[in-house]
Amino acid sequence: MTSLPNIALAQDAPATPAEQGQPASKTPAPENAKPTTPVKDTSERGSVTNLPLPRFVSLKATEANARRGPSLSHRIDWVFKLRGYPLEVIAEYGHWRRVRDFEDATGWVHYTLISGVRTALVQHETVDLHVRPDPSSRLAAQAEKGAVLRLLECNIDWCKASAGGHKGWLRKTGLWGVDADEILE
Repeated sequence: MTSLPNIALAQDAPATPAEQGQPASKTPAPENAKPTTPVKDTSERGSVTNLPLPRFVSLKATEANARRGPSLSHRIDWVFKLRGYPLEVIAEYGHWRRVRDFEDATGWVHYTLISGVRTALVQHETVDLHVRPDPSSRLAAQAEKGAVLRLLECNIDWCKASAGGHKGWLRKTGLWGVDADEILE
């Protein structure tokens, strides 16, 4: 039996508290909070870029400081350490973008540290990448929880993604970094 390739996980954690003695503050969500995946309102646009808010982007740099506010004088709460890591832009101010990660941690990063290249984070223990967007098609690879995949295209239920030299189609339900109703061409 031939084993399927597993797409490798990153060695470092995607984000770490910036200061050892002081964990970043995360306010617990109230019990009546909205779901973590917001419904996109295409009428809301960024005041700087005129691009939709919220929108998904990826980390261009190998390391990026997430600050409390939109300037270098604000304290660093988090350091993102994984190139290609998916983030969601939720606000804009000058050269700064307020981003959210899959754990709902937010911070301000400089616009030069993010890219419009679309990636997604695997959220299930493993996901199967098929050669076609059909669960009965041959498996091309498997991706493990925490793997970052580059999105190539998405239809209403499936996304074609690549990582580690492997390409395949996987269901959107196992990914963070693409909206359920989003289509990428």
